[in-house]
Amino acid sequence: MLHRGRLSRWVRAGILLAILALCCYGLVTEWPQVHPTLGRLHWYSIAGSLAAAMAGAWCMMLAWRALLADLGSRLPVPVAARITFLAQLGKYVPGGIWSFAAYVELGHDYQVPRRRGAASVIVAFAVAVAVGLLIAVVALTPASPAIVRKYAAVIAVAPVIAVCLAPPILHRILNGALRLFRQEPLEQRLSWRGLGHVLAWSVLGWLLYGTQLWLLVADVAKDGAGSMLLALGAYAFAFSLALVLVIFPNGIGAREVLLVAALAPLLAHGPALAIALVARVVTTVCDLTWGAVALSLGRKAAALARGATADSDPAARPAGGRHRRSGGRRWPFPRPAADEAEPGDPSFPEVAA
Repeated sequence: MLHRGRLSRWVRAGILLAILALCCYGLVTEWPQVHPTLGRLHWYSIAGSLAAAMAGAWCMMLAWRALLADLGSRLPVPVAARITFLAQLGKYVPGGIWSFAAYVELGHDYQVPRRRGAASVIVAFAVAVAVGLLIAVVALTPASPAIVRKYAAVIAVAPVIAVCLAPPILHRILNGALRLFRQEPLEQRLSWRGLGHVLAWSVLGWLLYGTQLWLLVADVAKDGAGSMLLALGAYAFAFSLALVLVIFPNGIGAREVLLVAALAPLLAHGPALAIALVARVVTTVCDLTWGAVALSLGRKAAALARGATADSDPAARPAGGRHRRSGGRRWPFPRPAADEAEPGDPSFPEVAA
């Protein structure tokens, strides 16, 4: 088992190095076309793009918070922001499990049961992919029909995910998965009203993410609002598919390839690649900025969580549903031993490397 884990890490590292090498080769080859495009971008379009990206990330955080609240754990906004934006930094590590684990463990520090935290992350991921693909279909069908036809088989997954997100069906799927891992079922299921809140925040988040790309595209193409539909669809298409490719850290390489293909009706390969690279830098700066804000929220989040616990009736709270920060273990330190685990809150099984 240990040998297999080491081999898996070496394989992932090798794939990552190959991806980076191919990206560098492509950038060097296209640099004569990329460089002039970078020089044409104005600082205010990049600043506006960063603002739109940060607003989109905030909406996605609120979508996850609404989902978790509907499942039974209502977190104060600073607490939810701290968990989300620290966990999001884990997506830059190859493997895809680190961000998921960070959500679960950071949430558990605020007394969110692990099974509930894990379910909320999985459902939020499915909602993000489904909404992103549906927005891509709606926007790209008139703006870039060739890309819709080319990836029709992949895009067709969106309606399937949408059906599975119906609360009665979703509840059965989640509890079935929990039984598979010998875990207790969820205390309550997602309601239609809660799903509506999650979808509303997710749609707004995707539109802001698309605006991030449109501000850059419009600055290069000089066509004003004419490219907005294409930019919205292109970003939702590339980002949604890149989310599924967990072997690529934060979709690196894959997102840029898909973005260049989606922008082909408007921009040549070189300018489209330049836009994709700037969008990547903007997204990274957004993640790092929100990560720094999350770190600064530590004491405030803990105080708000303690206040929420003090103001609530202990007898009325579900087991494991309090949101004060525990005084013991801190993620990413190891979990407590089995005899130290909290009653009624079984840990999720460890995932083999």
